Amino acid sequence: MVFNLAFSSHEKNYKMTIELQKLHQVWLDHRAAQNTDFQNIGFDELSNSIVGTGPFYYYIIDFYDMSLSHVSPGIEEIHGLDIDRVTFNDVLATIHPDDIDFVVKAEAFLTRFFSENISREKLTKYKISYCYRGRLKNGDYALLNHQAVMLSLSDDGGYGKSLNIHTQIDHLSHCNTYNISLIGLYGEPSYLNMRLEERSLGYFSKKEKQILKLIAEGFSSIEISQKLFITVQTVKKHRQNILGKTDCKNITQLINECTRQGII
Repeated sequence: MVFNLAFSSHEKNYKMTIELQKLHQVWLDHRAAQNTDFQNIGFDELSNSIVGTGPFYYYIIDFYDMSLSHVSPGIEEIHGLDIDRVTFNDVLATIHPDDIDFVVKAEAFLTRFFSENISREKLTKYKISYCYRGRLKNGDYALLNHQAVMLSLSDDGGYGKSLNIHTQIDHLSHCNTYNISLIGLYGEPSYLNMRLEERSLGYFSKKEKQILKLIAEGFSSIEISQKLFITVQTVKKHRQNILGKTDCKNITQLINECTRQGII
């Protein structure tokens, strides 16, 4: 199923331009200060990390100057873009106007999540995955799955080169969940189906994560207060705050979700 929607008004085009500028700024704020080389990553390792379930294309983006290389022919078949002339802006322009805001927030969320929960130097050990609607060659819109593997970083953790793969998945679903997944490679833990809202499991504080881990290990509120040198009332308040940040009905459901997403 495809989305046959037309957006030709000046208001839509202006909004799209502004949102794309925001998207560029997310990457520019974190790009490498100089050009970087590929890490020594084997093709088999990369290909095994990519799941293709439909028509797809790939390219390598260099965040230093936003140039593309190794563009696959599939980009012509799906978007009608000239493989020899396509730019990164051309690819971004295929994003559905109503999904650009999500993509901007997703990329900003990922930057923040790595800094707060994983560490930027591990960017090359994860595959990023989320979906958005993209414009097809015939002008219709279909759901695409975006996967990205960072190939290189600068010494200070700046973005270098990334392998991006876009797969048309409208034969599987036409409904976007607007969730983000980080698939751990080389033995790293995965973080699945994370939401962007403040109620996302990725927004727990360090203290809340400590308490969640102890709850999962079977400790009572009294025992947790003794281990963390805080009052029982403070522990109970943290438990309330933790549930308040999620859609979970109880701590048991919350622990299951946190374990599934690799948070604890």
